[in-house]
Amino acid sequence: MDPSIKIDISKLTDEELLSLRLCDLPIKIEGTWLEGCVKQLYKELSDKGISLHPSCYLADEWLCPDGEPVIGVAFFLAHPRLRQLERKMMLEVEGQERSYCMKLLRHEMGHAINYAYLLHKRKKWRVLFGPFSAEYGDRYKYRPYSKRYVRNLEDWYAQAHPDEDFAETFAVWLDPRSNWRKKYKKWKALEKLEYVDELMREISGKKPKVPRGKKYWAASRLKTTLRTYYKKKRALYADAYYDFHDFQLKKIFQVPSKNSKRKKAHKLISENRKDILEKVSLWTGERKYTINELLKDLIRRSRELKLEVPGKISESLLDIAIYVTAQMMNYIYTGEYKRKK
Repeated sequence: MDPSIKIDISKLTDEELLSLRLCDLPIKIEGTWLEGCVKQLYKELSDKGISLHPSCYLADEWLCPDGEPVIGVAFFLAHPRLRQLERKMMLEVEGQERSYCMKLLRHEMGHAINYAYLLHKRKKWRVLFGPFSAEYGDRYKYRPYSKRYVRNLEDWYAQAHPDEDFAETFAVWLDPRSNWRKKYKKWKALEKLEYVDELMREISGKKPKVPRGKKYWAASRLKTTLRTYYKKKRALYADAYYDFHDFQLKKIFQVPSKNSKRKKAHKLISENRKDILEKVSLWTGERKYTINELLKDLIRRSRELKLEVPGKISESLLDIAIYVTAQMMNYIYTGEYKRKK
């Protein structure tokens, strides 16, 4: 596309917007609310005596490339029209609230400072957080009530990998409102926080060993269209749901008798889909898109089986919500759903 042609994406339809390449989007951090978030991050760093202020750029997602002391901010946050599209395609917009955006920035800053000063090579770092070389899994098992890890981002993300554990610990340490000494008193995680505090005092004023990083996956260089981007992104968080839900659906609902006028099961789920989606996402930490795909499959199967509500609507609604929650927790812990035999 001719760079001299200015695009007003606020006036484009979804189809027109999806046809654009990421590199053609007229977006930048400067002049947006994101600029204020980045400035706040830099101020928090300066207030803690940290001179490293890594470059922030718009990327295809929130990230800090492995080994590179830079911070990638999800591109769709840079324009209200893109946030609108993200919500339509993925049902949620990660980092759209300023408070959560700051949590993400502090987390990525944890990675950046780790890579800049090669902190993960230190023996005590490995003792407290684990081997930096540990493999990342597609899924990770976590203990919701463990006090060995801080809680900054959702999904108990500190338990995903030693590198994430450090980044989350740093994020809590950096947050001026975390009051971490009091909040994590008597927690095993306090030892990690105190170590981060010790490390930051040690490196204060010192030049980083890796002063600059490469800006991988920068939106300004990505030639893929938004349509392809969302096709891949949705495929990443969607899974093939099999018809093994039938057994449980038939326990919750019933096959209709002749001339029955009871409420249809698929209508009950459809009418309450949004509430179920919000609650399950809140308590499991799973992405709304993934939960929504499961709900759509349950609606489809209930319609195909012609199931209806057997008794009190409130009881059937509670049962289906519990079933969805149980399946999502099975998926989080094992990477698959539990088939009832």
